[in-house]
Amino acid sequence: MAELSTNVRYIKGIGETRAKALEKLGITTLRDLISYFPRTYEDRTLTRPIRDLTEGENVCVRAMIAADPTAHRIPGGRPIVRTRAVDETGTLDVVFFNQEYRKNSLHRGEIYIFYGKVEGQRRHQMVNPLLEPEGRQHLTGRIMPIYSLTAGISQLMLTQAVRQGLDACRELLPDVLPDEVRREHRLCYINYAYENVHFPDSPEALTQARRRLAFEELFLLTCGLRLLRSRREDVFGPVCRKVSMDLFYNALPFTLTDAQRRAVEDTIGDMTAGRPMNRLCQGDVGSGKTMVAAACIWFAAQSGWQSALMAPTEILARQHFETLSPLMARLGLTCALLTGSTRSKERRETLAGLAGGTIDLCIGTHALLTGDVQYGRLGLVVTDEQHRFGVNQRAALSQKAEAPHMLVLSATPIPRTLALVIYGDLDVSVIDQLPPGRQKVDTFALGESYRPRVNAFLRKQVQEGHQVFIVCPLVGDGDTLPDERKAVTAYAKKLQEETFPDLRVSVLHGKMKPKEKEKVMETFAAGESDILVSTTVVEVGVDVPNATCMVVENAERFGLSQLHQLRGRVGRGQAKSYCILLSEHPSEETRRRLKVMTRTNNGFEISQEDLHLRGPGDFFGQRQHGLPTLKIADLACDMQLLEEAQSAARALLCRDEDLSRPEHRPLLERVRELFHDTADSMN
Repeated sequence: MAELSTNVRYIKGIGETRAKALEKLGITTLRDLISYFPRTYEDRTLTRPIRDLTEGENVCVRAMIAADPTAHRIPGGRPIVRTRAVDETGTLDVVFFNQEYRKNSLHRGEIYIFYGKVEGQRRHQMVNPLLEPEGRQHLTGRIMPIYSLTAGISQLMLTQAVRQGLDACRELLPDVLPDEVRREHRLCYINYAYENVHFPDSPEALTQARRRLAFEELFLLTCGLRLLRSRREDVFGPVCRKVSMDLFYNALPFTLTDAQRRAVEDTIGDMTAGRPMNRLCQGDVGSGKTMVAAACIWFAAQSGWQSALMAPTEILARQHFETLSPLMARLGLTCALLTGSTRSKERRETLAGLAGGTIDLCIGTHALLTGDVQYGRLGLVVTDEQHRFGVNQRAALSQKAEAPHMLVLSATPIPRTLALVIYGDLDVSVIDQLPPGRQKVDTFALGESYRPRVNAFLRKQVQEGHQVFIVCPLVGDGDTLPDERKAVTAYAKKLQEETFPDLRVSVLHGKMKPKEKEKVMETFAAGESDILVSTTVVEVGVDVPNATCMVVENAERFGLSQLHQLRGRVGRGQAKSYCILLSEHPSEETRRRLKVMTRTNNGFEISQEDLHLRGPGDFFGQRQHGLPTLKIADLACDMQLLEEAQSAARALLCRDEDLSRPEHRPLLERVRELFHDTADSMN
């Protein structure tokens, strides 16, 4: 009998050739095969008499071949086979292209079930229908799975392979959900679930099957994350003594919001608890997450611990350095910057200071992960996440010390329930309040016809002493979009020469060298450039209070959360600010999406809408590396199921905190399989 880990080539009916084709879809084992779920379904249960057929509908017809098939070739050499089928109510013409064998395989007087799209209003026709002899139906008269395919694999081939896979493992599937959980949540058995998610007996059976498998997926994920957390709590973290925060608060030129103070209290509670902090601090653009990090850095230093702050881009790392360095100096702490472009001499001095413990805070990029960076007393690691670092990268930085405190900052606010899925084993603090004086940015979604008015508005903004961002989605002249201005370099040139010859236009994109980017940003921040044409490199970490207008070209190409991040680059000063979202030929869907941006400035609301509109595949395209991927659960639709699964997992782990009971052994083994990269942490 096959095991679930058996290579699919050994499954009866698949063999070496099909196995190689399946490998392109990531299917190598029997478990992979049965867990390759349909992307949609086709309901082939609807059967109509010929008289009642309606043009355009997909339907089954039971009919008899009434004429011997005829074959001929059409211009170009393609073979075409025609025949006629009848039932008690009428006649159906049946046409096959490129299927010459049908001439000899169909015989007058035989009854078939035809499935296809009806063409013609008076004289009905089906072109290239599926057909099966009556009484030997496998592909008609039922709900059929439709799978995502790749070259060399057809729907029929994959459907047959899944059927063979299910037949091979009928007795192998362990029901890892405890009986009490399955009963309490009214979930079907595992064999029934796999059978009916692929070959449903009815729409109701499909709903039950999908609910069971999605629940199990979310339940296993939650169990794994909570086991990781419980193991973390068994480790001793850097000991921080409780001290008053008054000295830190008094050094600030402003007062923290209540939400910021709550987040600071959360982190201090973690850092004085004797275990390593592992916390996500999430808040909207401009909510003040950096100051929460600064409070943690100062607090760690009071107990002699060093801190490292890792940013996703050099621009953001430098901005953090420019923001935090003066504050740390006022507080008596030393601060250093370490990036890929740090000069050799400066780098050697910084490395020596870190190893010797004379530098309290090091701010940098991925350069902080290199092997020669060693710390004397690293106690706190801060990562400015922006969905750009995964679990494994954070772990690489934390390995620079023994179980340091970890703080993750994110400006893509999402519901707390989802944060547990996206960010794994992190506790969550939410900054749901903006500092006083933060400007609301007026947002407009406009079509191409508004461009002259937009250009006039931009000129007026510059004449009033302000600056403008314009963001394009692509770089270079090899742009596949129809208009060259969508390429940032070509657009900037055209803008300078034709639209604003009297204004100063600069360009920023990700292919520039760090020093070039830095120079462009310094020039713009100093007011020596009026308009900055950029790619999304400005999404993160560009702070120019004098910039009052953000224009986004081809706004339909961006997710709502990304547009919200771009909008956050303006509204940082005292002047009224604007965001203009341009689309050439906006579809109804585009208009609906962009209307969300014009309606609200609330990042939490926008993220939730983004998740619903784009689906989890796009929204979590940069999901945390190191966590299992979701194969059937849909976070856009399964929020209630996620909450149920999380509640059930918490309740079970309260009764059996390490799943050590014999009846939970299959569950623990499955969790370890899913979390194979971090399974050692569960032992």
